[in-house]
Amino acid sequence: MSQEQNMRRVTAIRNGTVIDHIPAGQAMRVLEMLGINKGTSVPVSLVMNVPSKKKGTKDIIKVEDRELNQDELNRLALVAPDAHVAIIRAYIVAEKLTIELGDEINNVVRCTFSNCITTNPREPLAHRLKVMSRVPLEVRCHYCGRPQDLDKLVHNVL
Repeated sequence: MSQEQNMRRVTAIRNGTVIDHIPAGQAMRVLEMLGINKGTSVPVSLVMNVPSKKKGTKDIIKVEDRELNQDELNRLALVAPDAHVAIIRAYIVAEKLTIELGDEINNVVRCTFSNCITTNPREPLAHRLKVMSRVPLEVRCHYCGRPQDLDKLVHNVL
């Protein structure tokens, strides 16, 4: 194997989070769901469309000096339910976190339908979406029954 094939595309991080096996082309959506944008002060490495033995191609994100919490993992499940998350401490994988997409998604995102009962501030209801299908991902609001556009859901993160 040549030296070029052995080289990493992104250097190792000392402390932080690595999100691997993101579906190809979805890394930007993941960053948006996690609230990582221009205002983020920590280094973020993004690799898109890299070869993957399991999926053909994938995306990878490395966020230095930040560990994802359960709420962030729940958001990630909407965009990359099969992604692998590793918490890195002192250059070593300290934890591997599991992303679980259940049958219902509670208080992660708001319904995208403007007339849904959940958009009324006088009706303090939990934001509930039912998972109708995992592949392709299809979710519907528990209250109004409307199918949710995943591109719009990214902008409705709670």
